[in-house]
Amino acid sequence: MRGFSFLVACFMGLAAPALAADPVNIRPDVPSVTVDTPNGPAVISRAQDPENRLEGDWAKTSRACPPFCIQPVSPAEGVRTIGELELLDMLQDPEAVVIDSRTPEWFEGGSIPGAVNMPYTGMSDELDKLGCELDFDGWICEAVPEIALFCNGPWCGQSPTAIRRIIEAGYPAEKISYYRGGMQVWRMLGLSVTE
Repeated sequence: MRGFSFLVACFMGLAAPALAADPVNIRPDVPSVTVDTPNGPAVISRAQDPENRLEGDWAKTSRACPPFCIQPVSPAEGVRTIGELELLDMLQDPEAVVIDSRTPEWFEGGSIPGAVNMPYTGMSDELDKLGCELDFDGWICEAVPEIALFCNGPWCGQSPTAIRRIIEAGYPAEKISYYRGGMQVWRMLGLSVTE
C-alpha cells in the first residue's frame, strides 16, 4: 500500500504544474494588483509555473515586413512610451483609460484585464467615448483622460496608427501613452490575460 501511495504522489506531481521555489512577483514588494473591470475586480499577477512558455502566435519571433514591421519606440511627438509597471499604475487609476486598439477578434482572444477595446480602424471617429466633443471643424478634446494604447507587440502597427490618427483628429499627444510591448511582451512576462 505504501508503494501505491508513493506512485499516486509521483503521478500527482507530474499532473500539477511545478511552482517556483520563490514567488514570481511583479516587483519585489508587489505580488499582484487588482483592477476594476466592467465584470468586477480582476487580479493581475504573473504565472507561478517556472516551466511556463509562450506558444502559438505569441512565440513567433519573425513576421513578414510589411505589414508586421518593427515599430518605433515613440509613434508620435509628445507621446510617452511606457512599460508594464507604468501600465499597471494606469490600470489602477480610475481616471485613466487603457485601450486595446486591436480589432475585436484579437481582443476576444485575450487582452489585458481592465482594458477597453477601441479598434484602431475607427477610433478617431469615436473620440466622444473619451470625452471629446464633436464640432463643425472636428473634435474638441479639452477635458480628456490620460490614455494608454497597446496592440500585439513591437511588430504591431495597430496602436501606433490609432495614436497618429487620434492626434490628427484633436486628442492631445501629452495625454497619450504607448505600451509598445503589447500582448506579446505582456504574455512573455506571464502576466494575467482575459479569457
